[in-house]
Amino acid sequence: MRSIIVTEFISLDGVIDSPGGGTHPRAGWTFKEVPFVAEAYEIKGREQTEAGAMLMGRVSYVDFAPVWPTMAEFAEYNAMPKYVVSTTLTEEPEWNNTSIIRSLDDVAALRQGDGGPIIVHGSATLAQGLAAADLVDRYHLLVFPLLLGSGKRLFADAESSGRLALVEHEAYSNGVIKAVYDVVR
Repeated sequence: MRSIIVTEFISLDGVIDSPGGGTHPRAGWTFKEVPFVAEAYEIKGREQTEAGAMLMGRVSYVDFAPVWPTMAEFAEYNAMPKYVVSTTLTEEPEWNNTSIIRSLDDVAALRQGDGGPIIVHGSATLAQGLAAADLVDRYHLLVFPLLLGSGKRLFADAESSGRLALVEHEAYSNGVIKAVYDVVR
């Protein structure tokens, strides 16, 4: 069985909305408001080389698909199988090696297959649904020393509960903290 890893840039108050750009009033907060320290992003390169597939929701797909294929630093992601979980996306994805799946049941079936971990970037609604369906195995969080107040959250409701085990952590000179948690079942 493959593991599902949710990876997020997250503010200290739990907001994951628009870290690199988007519609949030402070969109781009990861790069605009916190000094860049290269070693804080080491996990991002590691995720790309270790993942066997990428899973995303429709909104993240619409944001990523026009940009990521043009970026050399995402070569592994561009080559690997990608799955968009959407009931509304109708046109065939143009991003290389991308398929549409329609439900969390389809995700559960994908998880039962062979291959490396399945990485989930952004995709707040999908990440919440995966957690509620007990399909998340690990969280990779880069916690930024910011309070954003409003916006999409990783853990958005009272149904977000469970126990996590810290398996890796590090603090960086810019105040970012890497926290990797396994879901305890």
